[in-house]
Amino acid sequence: MTPLQQIDSLRARIGGSIIGQRDVIDRLLIGLLANGNLLIEGLPGLAKTRAIKALAKNLECDFSRIQFTPDLLPADVTGTEMYLQTPDGPSFQFQQGPIFANVVLADEINRAPAKVQAALLEAMEERQVTVAGTTHKMAPLFMVMATQNPIEQEGTYPLPEAQMDRFLMHVMITYPPLADEVEVIRLVRSEEQAATTDTSKAGAEKPAPIPQESVFAARREIAAIHTSDAIETYMATLVQATRTPGDFSTDLARWIEVGASPRASLALDRCARAHAWMKGRDYVDPEDIRAIAGDVFRHRLTLTYEAQGEGTSADAVVAEMLAQVALP
Repeated sequence: MTPLQQIDSLRARIGGSIIGQRDVIDRLLIGLLANGNLLIEGLPGLAKTRAIKALAKNLECDFSRIQFTPDLLPADVTGTEMYLQTPDGPSFQFQQGPIFANVVLADEINRAPAKVQAALLEAMEERQVTVAGTTHKMAPLFMVMATQNPIEQEGTYPLPEAQMDRFLMHVMITYPPLADEVEVIRLVRSEEQAATTDTSKAGAEKPAPIPQESVFAARREIAAIHTSDAIETYMATLVQATRTPGDFSTDLARWIEVGASPRASLALDRCARAHAWMKGRDYVDPEDIRAIAGDVFRHRLTLTYEAQGEGTSADAVVAEMLAQVALP
């Protein structure tokens, strides 16, 4: 099978565990292929954790889940130096924390204080962790997928802007339509029924997980995706519109207080190429950029008090940007 066929198979397997939410599944795969970290936000019970677990279950990888709580410590995430008494004498040995996995689920990340959230920054950006002056490298396949609940405020801590910027995309999960809700009921019922059957037979029927090499091969093909000069200028202009909004629209000038950093340009490029590759093309089309623009910009824009007072969302701001910036 080609890398694209392998990734399509992975999408289908995840879709077997998640009803609807096709855009969310695609965003998970784009994050995997673009070698980035994702922030997934949605109300309780919308399968945020389930979607991430489904990805890890069907991919050849080590999976780790960290439940963020107010009493969590940085060492609970990164690991710590342990004092050991050995036949050769006492020594310190580094005990790896749950961050040392291929796919890390940071569940309800906004429930931990800034000190713990900051413990993720080095791993998310440099793919390494430094403890007691020693640097420990992460595995070649490494990504953090964090979830958060948008409605709970008590006992939560807003994510620092520096950490938000390190997420490749900010993915929103919404309520499913009626037909999908019915399918969810049927899916969970069938899973409960399957749990009462012979587990040895059920285990024998499971297909082998998608190998990591398929992901690396896909990334090599994505790196070769053609991006024209006009497309590159289009991406840079979109980012520029967040920094000098008055040059594009009076509404944008009223809504945007702080624009996006160069990480937004890099994220647009990586995600657009991954999106084009998943569509079977060897070049980036403007629609690839428009498809992922909301996820890339959503968490990188600081809105003015006026915009917040009017109830203007970041998605509405991005829609206005896309309307004002001319297509190549």
